[in-house]
Amino acid sequence: MEKKATSNETEPLTSKKDVSDCSKGEDCKENGLLVRNPKSALRLVEDGNKVHPSQGDKGEAAQISNSYSGVQSSVPCNGEVEDGQGTAPAATTTTTTTTSTTCGAEAQQQLMELEDRETWSKKIDFLLSVIGYAVDLGNVWRFPYICYQNGGGAFLIPYTIMAIFGGIPLFYMELALGQYHRNGCISIWRKICPIFKGIGFAICIIDLYVASYYNTIMAWAFYYLISSFTAELPWTSCTNPWNTGNCTNYFSKDNVSWSLHSTSPAEEFYTRQVLQVHRSNGLDDLGGISWQLTLCLLLIFTIVYFSIWKGVKTSGKVVWVTATFPYIILFILLVRGATLPGAWRGVLYYLKPDWQKLLATEVWVDAAAQIFFSLGPGFGVLLAYASYNKFHNNCYQDALVTSTVNCLTSFVSGFVIFTVLGYMAEMRNEDVSEVAKDTGPSLLFITYAEAIANMPASTFFAIIFFLMLLTLGLDSTFAGLEGVITGVLDEFPHVWGKRRELFVLGLTIVCFLGSLATLTFGGAYVVKLFEEYATGPAVLTVVFLEAVAVSWFYGITQFCNDVKEMLGSAPGWYWRVCWVAISPLFLLFVTCSFLSNPPELRLFDYDYPYWTTVVGYCIGTSSIIFIPIYMVYRLVITPGTLKERILKSITPETATEIPFGDIRMNAV
Repeated sequence: MEKKATSNETEPLTSKKDVSDCSKGEDCKENGLLVRNPKSALRLVEDGNKVHPSQGDKGEAAQISNSYSGVQSSVPCNGEVEDGQGTAPAATTTTTTTTSTTCGAEAQQQLMELEDRETWSKKIDFLLSVIGYAVDLGNVWRFPYICYQNGGGAFLIPYTIMAIFGGIPLFYMELALGQYHRNGCISIWRKICPIFKGIGFAICIIDLYVASYYNTIMAWAFYYLISSFTAELPWTSCTNPWNTGNCTNYFSKDNVSWSLHSTSPAEEFYTRQVLQVHRSNGLDDLGGISWQLTLCLLLIFTIVYFSIWKGVKTSGKVVWVTATFPYIILFILLVRGATLPGAWRGVLYYLKPDWQKLLATEVWVDAAAQIFFSLGPGFGVLLAYASYNKFHNNCYQDALVTSTVNCLTSFVSGFVIFTVLGYMAEMRNEDVSEVAKDTGPSLLFITYAEAIANMPASTFFAIIFFLMLLTLGLDSTFAGLEGVITGVLDEFPHVWGKRRELFVLGLTIVCFLGSLATLTFGGAYVVKLFEEYATGPAVLTVVFLEAVAVSWFYGITQFCNDVKEMLGSAPGWYWRVCWVAISPLFLLFVTCSFLSNPPELRLFDYDYPYWTTVVGYCIGTSSIIFIPIYMVYRLVITPGTLKERILKSITPETATEIPFGDIRMNAV
């Protein structure tokens, strides 16, 4: 129940009441800031120079309406307390009670920055942005493949379990952290556990790696989209300049024999016209840069820049198209696929349960990895997006809605893919397992593209399908770059705070230049390497440390109190147990499984040499290395004994401002 505010708590900041007139126990103001009278006992931390309310003090602090606690900042300006007996010099008492002029100016500047922080125009803008981020290309190609590979319908059991106890709690945790502290992935750690600030820098590096290869896949889709504006799709016949003597079109009316070396027109269009991998000898000889793909990627980054350069006010409007359009297309393709001959064979293969698979450890590892990378904690995106929410937004409800939509999208996408694979098997007179050999992007750009080419109205379906892939990818790119932008702008507001457009321009240029290696003739090999090593183990490590820092250092009780201040009720025991134990163990399980059994990479006919595994681990380590480096740096620059340095480094150094009407209260 809401508590009625006292006249002191609701007094306008423009009141002429002087600080000296404040009676004991009242709230005073100076320089437009609310200042609490420090009547409560203070608990001293062992570092000897930081003041914190005792555990009982926070409970005793005057309750503000909507469950806000009006307590002092944990770091008073220049405040000192002597010898741990609770006796402070008069100067210190004056400083902590009324706030010095300098401190007031600094706090007022912080208040202005917080008040200037933009918010989503509408709640639906935020929801669509998060859904657009979570639902990406992987939902279309990765989930269906992993599902049928790991027992079909039986795979849904470990997938659901991992979602309930691992993925969704981590998703909810990041939304709550971002919304409460209203900071990006770097500066938020000052308010949680400063020694873990390196996590923020690691996240930014990971996001840059993702941007360097993920957008190249969209460039491939854009190339296909342009090529689709013809009466006859170019991957339907073997009479094109890029075709070889092995090209065999088994959809032609002539009787053809399929040999071991036969290739389809769709495969040759993808490998020899779009990627041109035949002009590269592998990672040690990537060849030249494809100017066609370079132009496609340049146009994509141009769209990205003008969608995010102004912040969430503009990107929140763009996602109305990019987040909803894929669902319209998925529905059209689902209906079309269901009416194709042989579609039932694909659905049966997709969902037929193989219960023996549940006894295999790798099935559970795949389920955990799929739900984790599908929901996407650890990329700084959820922190960034939630930081633009209003303080009382129901992020708990948002977490459940968006994660459910994401999982259902993955499941429905399986029907879209496998109805077409069943049709392909029917036309080839083969088993579905023979048709479904392609994985990853090849499933979309070879198998599905070939099926579309042999449907009635093939041009129309090709155009809308590749438009869908583009919109799926654009949402995720908006989100990934916003994670970096918000993190850097919040960390360096004095440098980039008023220069967002310039920073976003520089960031997109850096991402474009970083993508050049993936635009070469052997660029597909680079994309595969980055996809497997640059993000997987690094993001798992980041989120594991994030969960540990929040649950064990910041404190699960404090975090739940933060959630209660926002939502009015604290998370239950289920969420607490997940955050403290189950989710970290879930992440540790997946990380150890990956490290103990690194993937053996193969793409087309190219087997990756052994040294690429070493390079892959170096790429992955290059981001998370910032975490221990910053820990050492933090301990070195902090004065005091080793024990004092550690205590200071794990103690929040900046108070979180929580809103109260037109003002903000310091929360400790």
